[in-house]
Amino acid sequence: MADFEDAYWWSGDELRLHYRDYAGPASRAPLVCMPGLTRNARDFEPIARLLNGKRRMLAIDFRGRGESAYAKDPMTYVPLTYAQDMDILLRELDLKKFVLCGTSLGGIVSMLLAAQWKDRLAGVILNDVGPEIGKAGAERIRGYVGQGRSFETWMHAARAMAEVQGDIYPDYGLEQWLRFAKRTCKLSSNGRIVFDYDMKISEPFKLPGGEAGVDLWPLFSMLEDVPLLVLRGEKSDILEKATAAKMVKKAKQATLVTVKGIGHAPSLDEAEAQKAIAEFLAGIR
Repeated sequence: MADFEDAYWWSGDELRLHYRDYAGPASRAPLVCMPGLTRNARDFEPIARLLNGKRRMLAIDFRGRGESAYAKDPMTYVPLTYAQDMDILLRELDLKKFVLCGTSLGGIVSMLLAAQWKDRLAGVILNDVGPEIGKAGAERIRGYVGQGRSFETWMHAARAMAEVQGDIYPDYGLEQWLRFAKRTCKLSSNGRIVFDYDMKISEPFKLPGGEAGVDLWPLFSMLEDVPLLVLRGEKSDILEKATAAKMVKKAKQATLVTVKGIGHAPSLDEAEAQKAIAEFLAGIR
């Protein structure tokens, strides 16, 4: 695994938030990676290995996930608040140029940030998300997010992941499911394996429109002349095929890459995803 330093910043409501800082040359625009709803900074380990120190990379834990503090008010677990948290971090870092990479929820936050930070945006990678959220996918996620299951061992956790998400990653074997479990879960203080997020993140998400909360097409329009890579799982129920096609039609510098056989969302270690990200970043200083 690529080396990183743990780094922290404070939100406007005084939460200590965490990100991984993977070193890279100052001459290249850093890559700022934001994860999906129930995920964390560990999801971007495949990209860190791909970059291998050739570009600085920041992998974010949103509030309520990973090493970031849990919010006192669960109604702050919404994209607008995550964007406000990120705005504080970006101001502190004072990056002259940067690339945003967002999976699912992280992509929504990327679009929210685009308007204010457009002058510093060198490019954007949207992983299986767009300005419209597939209704079937949103309902599927509402059905499992916030369920506080626990598991006796990592093997039990891996097999549970395979039962629930086997349709999304049909070619995964036990080794891949174990890796998936270790990115998604943590060892709790009582020795059980639990999901690595605050179960209360489900509360605003389960409200009508909670997956985004705003009309994102006007925000997406801010990316129309920004280098854009759209990754889509072939079987995704979050980024529907028609929405992806509309996105690349609207955005002048957009490239759409489909990861075959995968649902929502590509894990970014697939050969198609790695090739697409490497080629996209090669064109950005």
